[in-house]
Amino acid sequence: MADTAHGPPGSAQHIVHLVSSGAATSRADLVRELGLAPSTVSSRVQELVAAGVLTESGEGASRGGRRPRLLRVRAQGGVALAADLGSHHARLGAVDLGGGVLDPVDLPHDITAGPEPVVDWLCDRVAELTARERDAGRAVRALGVAFPGPVAPAGGRVLSPSRMPGWHRYPLREVLAERLGLPVTVENDATMMAVGEHRAARPELDHLVVVKAGRGIGSGVIAAGRPHDGANGAAGDISHVRIEAAGERPCSCGNIGCLETVASGAALIRELAGQGVEVGSTSALLRLVADGDPRATTLVRTAGRHIGTVLSVVVNFFNPQAVALGGVLATAEPLVAAVRGVLYERCLPLATADLEITTTVTGPDAGLIGAGLTALRRHLPTTAPPPEPGATAPTGPGATVPTGPGATVPTDPGGSGRRQSLPSGRQSPPSGTQSPPPSQPTPPSRPDGAADEQPAARRDRRQPTPRQEESAST
Repeated sequence: MADTAHGPPGSAQHIVHLVSSGAATSRADLVRELGLAPSTVSSRVQELVAAGVLTESGEGASRGGRRPRLLRVRAQGGVALAADLGSHHARLGAVDLGGGVLDPVDLPHDITAGPEPVVDWLCDRVAELTARERDAGRAVRALGVAFPGPVAPAGGRVLSPSRMPGWHRYPLREVLAERLGLPVTVENDATMMAVGEHRAARPELDHLVVVKAGRGIGSGVIAAGRPHDGANGAAGDISHVRIEAAGERPCSCGNIGCLETVASGAALIRELAGQGVEVGSTSALLRLVADGDPRATTLVRTAGRHIGTVLSVVVNFFNPQAVALGGVLATAEPLVAAVRGVLYERCLPLATADLEITTTVTGPDAGLIGAGLTALRRHLPTTAPPPEPGATAPTGPGATVPTGPGATVPTDPGGSGRRQSLPSGRQSPPSGTQSPPPSQPTPPSRPDGAADEQPAARRDRRQPTPRQEESAST
């Protein structure tokens, strides 16, 4: 069975998702949803209950047997802190196991100041947020950071960001984990926005592109239900695609003619200043659009056409089910309408036949939700004890044996939660069969030199032959 968007099938993350979404309300429901043995499901549920992630109480409706106890995500089962960093602002909050955002706050900060000042500032804000969550009785499990630049997959190291001197190859995840004493994940901000939108609002979609249009431009990709980072974390970086309308404009990446130079919030502010209208932020620019200022509206609509031109290549190549526009510029309807018009104009009819082009449902919380849920998924606690030396694999009916080095199996069919490791290279039996019992030592020879009878032979001796049955009947 392939991995799901919420972790490997039957994993703690997958079970928590099924319970929090209402797809499963009891152990019996989980058995039906996961297709695993009841003993395996019972063991994993017990781990999550013992870890304080799930609760089991009350009684549900009977389906012909004993009433099942109801499973719920524990209200105080823990949260991940999340930080969605921008170039000149940050949004921080806590994310619970169901994807809910708690205590969100928007704060100004300048990421171009360099790694050390930003890390100091972020650690202070995280410490404040941690104290607030713990005062509310919520356990803090991890920290998830959405960073506005390329990030090495799984390593949390910043790679070659534009407009951010001093950040190249900075080990942000390691530094934060050491400073805070928490498990930390660091991912690209547009990718985290895509994860948040997918997990919270569009879980039924397998292929999705989410565009973050603000002071800069980026996109996150969900492919086959999972975030796609690419080989080096650069997937979705449409900001530095060259377009004809940008001409020879120099870009912060060192190239010329990039999309960012004509369609980002920073570019629009510069262009408006050249026309004699000074605005201090992208939000101020959008206020002019909302007031019907013709120069600001024309600039935003033109930016939408430029973004649509680049996205038309993405849609033809990737064939997503939806394109969702997020970020502060996506609140401007002229930009959204322009993107939609260019996509329908330039894309293949087959690629747009069922394509949804819209704005994000999760709005400004998309990045927080993505970063928080990613951190929770990677650091969800369980209480399984370490393997016991000399433990053997289960052999009872319904026992399952995972494959692969370091795979674990429950040793107690009753669901005590005790697990053991399988030796590397051991093969599991075919699906639907029981595991073979451990080999038995050869018994010693009898004193008279005759070999002991095998159990099957003893059974055969006790069973009458057809001739014996015939004689008995006469």
